[in-house]
Amino acid sequence: MGAGLGAAAVGGGYAVATHDKPEPPSPPTTDAKGHLLWRNWSGVQHAYPAARVAPKTEAEVASVLKTALAPIRPVGAGHSFTALAPTDGTLVSLDALSGIIAWEGDEAIVAAGTRLGALGPALAAKGRAMANLPDINKQALAGALATGTHGTGRAIKALHGDVTALRLVTPKGETIDCGEHRNADVFQAAKVSLGSLGVITQVRLKTTANRRLERNVWLEPFEDALAKAEDRWARHRNFEFYAVPFTGLAANISHDETDAPAIPRGPDQDTVFLDALKGLRNLLGFSAPLRKAAARALLGGTKPERAIDEGWKLLSTERPVRFNEMEFHLPASVQLKALAEIVATIEKARPDVFFPIECRRIAPDDAWLSPFQGEPRGSIAVHAHYKDEFAFLYTLIEPIFRRYGGRPHWGKLHSVSGDQLAGLYPRWNDFLKVRAKLDPDGRMLNPYLKGLFGV
Repeated sequence: MGAGLGAAAVGGGYAVATHDKPEPPSPPTTDAKGHLLWRNWSGVQHAYPAARVAPKTEAEVASVLKTALAPIRPVGAGHSFTALAPTDGTLVSLDALSGIIAWEGDEAIVAAGTRLGALGPALAAKGRAMANLPDINKQALAGALATGTHGTGRAIKALHGDVTALRLVTPKGETIDCGEHRNADVFQAAKVSLGSLGVITQVRLKTTANRRLERNVWLEPFEDALAKAEDRWARHRNFEFYAVPFTGLAANISHDETDAPAIPRGPDQDTVFLDALKGLRNLLGFSAPLRKAAARALLGGTKPERAIDEGWKLLSTERPVRFNEMEFHLPASVQLKALAEIVATIEKARPDVFFPIECRRIAPDDAWLSPFQGEPRGSIAVHAHYKDEFAFLYTLIEPIFRRYGGRPHWGKLHSVSGDQLAGLYPRWNDFLKVRAKLDPDGRMLNPYLKGLFGV
């Protein structure tokens, strides 16, 4: 999306409609036992944990896992839309375990509670950087790894692909150091584990030189974006695009390494852009042709956006507008065909949708529960404004994802579980064996995870 798009919508004289939907009702702030409410970022998940703890040391983590009321669930920024964190037992925050612990050459030993947004400048202080970052950088490192969080780039792996070792504290209170050549099965299971094996306390990460990137954002017809996407993934270090339903347009974003002088990124105008799209929905949702014509008239002449800066300043974006999201990772060969079908389906059946649909490409890796395990995958993310009904994600969109062999993002809405997941992940049963060995009593399993694993 980007600053230019939002500015164009406002500059075109567009007045956002005021007849918006009301705030969804909030759960009570306490339950009958006086336990305080916990909610995730979008508000779609909530719980009343009996205890909340923030251990400051590895020893405290071990004590919590051995003695605290189960289910024990770790929580970071609450950016997962699935029910991974909710528990009526113990909610564990790793916020006190934060920062870079040490360096081993160009690999950083990082405390698992470190937020991605804080890790960027900390690495940059030593001239290093993460190879890639996701769209949002509010997550704790452990949570980002646990859910297979990723950025975009045909030759760049998801975040867990740069993990070379980690330390896991199990529900028995044991500490396991693991890597490719040490406790290798635990390592391959723990890199993407949904927080079901215990609590990761530290991670050893590969880093890259902290290079400047040139960021370009531009708008074009959706059909052109589809036709040129494969070439752009091949040419750019990072490339993604957003299909914008009911506009016939797509917003493209590329990042490439450069030695050119810095051109700071301007203020994000994505909120303005989204408000304009929502206003078009509110005013002209009754007529797709009118809505599309108005969108093209307002946005068609948008000027491209360009910025040059250190990668950690450019790759992630502030997302103040809340939403609910479903994202699946499809074989690269069918990604664009599936995207075209999804856009057509939304434009035919869901005039209430206005959020752009994000389309990215990720390199393969070998973590057992990685959605990118074994082959290149393309991700497609469909969003619904937090005030809007989102059941259509399950009834209209998920069947398309599944028909094309998609694997769900572990932190995004989906209904895949049990034997269905076993058919998508060759090492699924191996993971379940490791999980049962490390947590035989299921202390880390809330009802959602029990259903997911078929326990």
